[in-house]
This record gives sequence, C-alpha cells and structure tokens, in this order.
Amino acid sequence: MSTVIAFIIIFGALVFFHELGHFVFAKRAGILCREFAIGFGPKVFSHKKGETTYTIRLLPIGGFVRMAGEDPEMIEIKPGFRIGLLFNESEQVNKIILNQKEKYPNARVIEVEHADIEHSLVIKGYVEGEEEDKLQSFTVSPSAVLVEDGGETLIAPYDRQFASKTLGQRTMAIFAGPMMNFILAFVVFVLIGLLQGIPTNEPELGKLTPDGAAGSAGLKEGDIIHSINGAEISSWSDVVEIIRKNPNNELQISLERNGQEINLPVTPKVQEVEGEKIGIIGVYSPMENSPIKAITNGALETYNWTIEIFKMLGKLITGQFSIDALSGPVGIYVSTDTVAKSGIYYLMKWAGILSINLGIMNLLPIPALDGGRLMFFAVEAVRGKPIDRHKEGMVHFIGFALLMLLMLVVTWNDIQRFFL
Repeated sequence: MSTVIAFIIIFGALVFFHELGHFVFAKRAGILCREFAIGFGPKVFSHKKGETTYTIRLLPIGGFVRMAGEDPEMIEIKPGFRIGLLFNESEQVNKIILNQKEKYPNARVIEVEHADIEHSLVIKGYVEGEEEDKLQSFTVSPSAVLVEDGGETLIAPYDRQFASKTLGQRTMAIFAGPMMNFILAFVVFVLIGLLQGIPTNEPELGKLTPDGAAGSAGLKEGDIIHSINGAEISSWSDVVEIIRKNPNNELQISLERNGQEINLPVTPKVQEVEGEKIGIIGVYSPMENSPIKAITNGALETYNWTIEIFKMLGKLITGQFSIDALSGPVGIYVSTDTVAKSGIYYLMKWAGILSINLGIMNLLPIPALDGGRLMFFAVEAVRGKPIDRHKEGMVHFIGFALLMLLMLVVTWNDIQRFFL
C-alpha cells in the first residue's frame, strides 16, 4: 500500500471518529453543529447537508466540530438597520435578508427598532410603505436563516447553543471525542484478532518470514519446540526470552515434527530496539481463531497500550525524554512508511496505537484541548457556576497558539531528523 494513501486513511480515520464522537453527542443534546471539519486552514472540499457543512481542510493537524455558541454567532441586527423579511405559512419570519434586498421583491422591508434572534425570537420595526409611526412586531421561526450576499446561515436560538445545555450534556459532547478514539482502537485490535488470529503461548512455530534465520536453518511452521540449548521449553514466552538474549549466538533447538525428534542449530540475527540489541529468528507465534478471544484480546491490547503511553508520557514530564522525542505529522508519516512495509496487520496495529495516543493527548488538562475544556467543567461543577466565557475563551486561545508553536517546533525537528 502506498505510504501516502496509508497515511491519509489512518489520519482521516482517527480524526473522523474523534470528531464524530463530538458531533453525535452534540446533536443528541440538541446543539446546532455548523461545521464538521477534517484538518485546519483553507477548505479543500465542502458539502452542506441539513444544518451542517462538511469540510476537508488543507492542513492535516486535526479537525473540529463548530457548535453554535462557541464562536461569535451572527451579525448583530442593530436598531436602524434596513432588512427584508420573508414569511412561512405560519406567518413567522423564515428569512432575514441583510443585503441585496432588490433580489427579493416579495420581502417586507423594515427599519429595525429592536431584534432578538437568540432568546425571544422577535424583530420589531417600521414597515416601509405602511404607517411610518406604527411599530410592528414579527415572530421569528426557530429555523429561520440569515441571507447575506445570497448565502444562507441558520440562526441559533439560545436553546440550540452549546452554553444552554446542562453540565452533563456539555461534558459528554467534549469527552465523546477521546472516548471514540479508545473505541476505535478496541475495534481495530478486535478486527486484527478476527482476521489474523490470536497469538497463543504454545511453544509451536507459526508463520516464518522468507529471509529469517529460522527458515534458513530448516525450521518449519508447526514445529513444536521442546528445548533450546538443553533448557526445557514450556511456552512461547520461553522461546522469545531465550532468542532475544542471544543475538549472533548459535542455539541448539530440539523440536518435534510429525512425531519425530529433530535437532537444528539456529543463529538469531541482531535487531536494535530502543538502543538494545536483541536476537530474532524471523518466526511468528502460533495463532488461533476465536471470536471471544479476539474481543478479550482487543480489550487487553487497548488497556496495555494505554498504560504504555501513560508511562512514556510520565517519562516526558519527568525529563527522561526530551522534546526531541516527540513526533508531529512528518514523523508519523515516516513511521507509517516503515510500518506499512511490514504488512497490513502491523499497519492496523499502528493505527490502533495512534488512536489511543490521540485519545490520551486530547484528555490532558491543557487549554484548547478537550482535557482543558473538561478541566473548566470540573471547576464549574465545584463552584456551582461557569467561569466567565470570555476569560475561558482567552485561556483556550493562548493554549491553542502555544500548541501551534509546539507543533511547528516538533515538525521542524522531524524534518531535521529525517530529511536533513
């Protein structure tokens, strides 16, 4: 598989499911979702369906769901504005025309005295061509649109905005993004188990790699190992442990094949893993097909990788890893290229690990990330009222700016490491 295609599929899937979590739970809470975006920056693709515009943007560094009330909502309709109104069958305003009113000859043009399209949903004003001193009131439909330069934008009554929802609904809408990453990882690991099988701990050889030491020495799939250098073998873990400890050292392997005892010499090749030289012979553990075990193994893999990533994060915080150990999109692309050469199952596992990593990183209590939002919700739960929205927004803005700066530094480090 082409590395570019693999990277696009993996990145797209991780971001899509993350944002899908936000999107689904926001919609369930009744929040108006204006945009569902993969990527940041200029739009590459855009399609509107229902209330939401679905976009793909140029920069592959994340995604977002733009919920009503999270950004400055609408152009404020101030007293003195001249606007056009179109009505539905119930005589409610369903289109508010801000400019180019000549294109809508049936619109009722008014000079605004008062407008509230968030709470009371009422516009008051003086109708042109009628009694100039007669103030009239018009009820606005909750599904009305603002029309500007020919484009239509739904209004967002307060009950459709993020801030109007309960603390629990808001918390779930934010937490659902990282949650979906853990669910995606679990599903990927289960699929690997269903398609490839589940490794067993039996001392039996599984598939052999074409250029491995095991194949060169005459070992075959299905051989049952009894001892290595005279040491009795009872599990696959025993096999792995001895081989890892003996790079470039000849080992005498006693095995059973079709009921016959065979002794073969094997010299493990050297492979460097995290600075440590280990032995490998190019053989996989035996596999078994079991849907039940695939599910339990999926849960176990998700749990184990979650713990492992937390351990690595702890080393970064305590200074055991430097910032140079971090990777951005460039580093992930290069790693994807390496993993893709090992086969589809390794690529799937890599995607699962990245999904867990994305979920954990987003849960960190850092402003602009989901964890930062959840931290403010926790404070709100303790103090009984939300923190001022403008102050919270400023904190998130500063956090986002710092994250972008960190992303630039990490990306530059990746470029120096792999290409310069």
